[in-house]
Amino acid sequence: MQFIKTLFWVILAVILVVFAANNWSPTSVLIWEDIRIDTKLPVLVIGAFLLGFVPLWLIHRTSKWRLNRRIKTLEAAARPTPAPAKANASPAPPPASPQAKPAAAPLDLGKEKIAEPAPAVSSITDDKAAGA
Repeated sequence: MQFIKTLFWVILAVILVVFAANNWSPTSVLIWEDIRIDTKLPVLVIGAFLLGFVPLWLIHRTSKWRLNRRIKTLEAAARPTPAPAKANASPAPPPASPQAKPAAAPLDLGKEKIAEPAPAVSSITDDKAAGA
């Protein structure tokens, strides 16, 4: 890829030199009523090109730099942080509660279960919820 970039810039430089050599003639430019500049045509053309190109190129580079910084910040924030390791400490088991609920059954997502629509309102079967 670097070779292609270098080749592009070399070809552009050769074209610019050929243009400048073939159009090396004096030109007079009237800026205001009393200011007149005598210069060569290639200098005028290249100067006008750079006057339009450089500010937009600087805006592009600064916005690209700012967006790259933002992307790196967001990627760093999304990266999981490793948990700090405790030296010579085994994890303590959670205290067992006297009224521990049994583990929930795994969710069955078979095709026949997914295809059936669930009712919008379910009936109350719990005695405490019914008020009895």
